[in-house]
Amino acid sequence: CPPFVCLAAVAEVVKGTSILLGAQNVYWEKSGAFTGETSVGMLAASGCQVVIIGHSERRQFFGETDATVNRRLKAALEGTLKAIVCVGESYEERQNNTTEQVVKRQFEGGLAGLSPAQMESVTVAYEPVWAIGTGLTASPQQAQEVHAFIRALLKERFGAGTADAVRIQ
Repeated sequence: CPPFVCLAAVAEVVKGTSILLGAQNVYWEKSGAFTGETSVGMLAASGCQVVIIGHSERRQFFGETDATVNRRLKAALEGTLKAIVCVGESYEERQNNTTEQVVKRQFEGGLAGLSPAQMESVTVAYEPVWAIGTGLTASPQQAQEVHAFIRALLKERFGAGTADAVRIQ
């Protein structure tokens, strides 16, 4: 998932391989005067097959919300892209034992209105924000606990078959 300006060059490098090309963001409108935004069609034309949505840096620095994650996700899935949707808590949220509440809110808001079939084109990426560039790391046990929680949310919302099919990173 290189920066947008590198997508075409990387697409040439990975052509004919099993490596998927992804983008770091997508806009929800198909076309229009949205300076600086990149539509699903533009990404597909650049060779993308997948897009990251809701990365913590997008949420922190660009005001991304669960609602805009949902709009971006629906646009990607209605087009030709698969999606990696990021969820995760800050250090303060981890310390306050609200990890599950934060992840559930992001899950419910970001994935609202999706069908089980659409969900099978989504990877959920658990991204402990407190472990990005801080020198702190999530232990395997911490990651597994959140993954199990996400899997339970998937099962509750989309059914066991879909929950088993969705990749959690």
